[in-house]
Amino acid sequence: MTTPKTAGATDAAPRWATAALVLADGTVFWGKGVGAAGHAVGEVCFNTSMTGYQEIITDPSYAGQIITFTFPHIGNVGTNLEDIETITPAARGVVLRGDITEPANWRSVKPLNDWLKSHNLPGICDVDTRAITRRIRDGGPPNGVVVHAPDGKFDIPKMCQIAQDWPGLDGMDLALEVTTKQTYDWDETTWALGKGYGKLTNPKYHVVAVDYGAKRNILRCLANTGCRVTVVPATATADDILRHKPDGVFLSNGPGDPAATAVYASPAIQAVLDRKVPLFGICLGHQILALTLGGKTRKMERGHRGANQPVKDLTTGKVEITSQNHGFCVIPESLPKNTEVTHVSLFDGINEGLRCTDRPAFSVQYHPEASPGPTDSHYLFDRFVEMIDASKGK
Repeated sequence: MTTPKTAGATDAAPRWATAALVLADGTVFWGKGVGAAGHAVGEVCFNTSMTGYQEIITDPSYAGQIITFTFPHIGNVGTNLEDIETITPAARGVVLRGDITEPANWRSVKPLNDWLKSHNLPGICDVDTRAITRRIRDGGPPNGVVVHAPDGKFDIPKMCQIAQDWPGLDGMDLALEVTTKQTYDWDETTWALGKGYGKLTNPKYHVVAVDYGAKRNILRCLANTGCRVTVVPATATADDILRHKPDGVFLSNGPGDPAATAVYASPAIQAVLDRKVPLFGICLGHQILALTLGGKTRKMERGHRGANQPVKDLTTGKVEITSQNHGFCVIPESLPKNTEVTHVSLFDGINEGLRCTDRPAFSVQYHPEASPGPTDSHYLFDRFVEMIDASKGK
């Protein structure tokens, strides 16, 4: 592991280096390559979770991003066919402190390194992830290129130029890259030891989920509460949603700038609000709901990514530890009078939830499905079903 330096045209890689993380300002972190050979450009962010790296890498909300893991032991439980949030990861690459070790878990079917190769994801290890994290903390997430060159040959000036030319996430609509291309039904419930995933057999309600980059475990949590789920693309119109005659509508998580996605998403959501169909949004869905109501969003200085984020529920006074992954947030002062702030971050005061006072709609910025993360926020799915009950006079 070496100290990062500013790149120049004559820089040579250390003899042992087979990978580099090159930032747009010319800083280079040398390391050893993992995963697929090649390079990928994206926004470099960090995640503080101690578990669940496979779920994190497959979270569609990481589209356009290179994930730096602050926890040093990544890969020690291998990978399996169950702990995934989407089939094709949307993240660009990974940055690790230590080398990937042989898996030591009975559920593992493939080592992480082989799994990364199978998904064409390049990565780097043996770098100072603390230095990278401090850099992001102090200066915000930079554009960067992760390059894995098994032959040890690097064109650093070219990689630096690629990072500089990449437009960044501000103003970028990435939901279109990760959304489903067609409507489908979902009835799989949450995982249980010795049983695997269950199946909903006697649904109580029907929910339409708008997929801006939905994680599978969110859909499982909806099914677990007795809701049969119909998943529609991010571009679904009001007619596409309402023709299913849903008892409730769910707005999923997703990547990119919410203002860009809201251009086509808000008209459909406004129609759902006008019909007073119960509505629940998470993450990007929370931001799109706020924009539809007339609020505004902004890009955060460093984002919230990890499974240890404290949030206070202002409606109950309780504090919950939450799982989060977002780089944009709602500006609470921009929300209209018919909305109420319901949750707030105890880290930095960022808005973490809202509800409408004149219609059945609410949303949260974080991930209550806990994949990975604590289960403190599972009650929100029950709150959604209670809202549907109330709308039907039950």
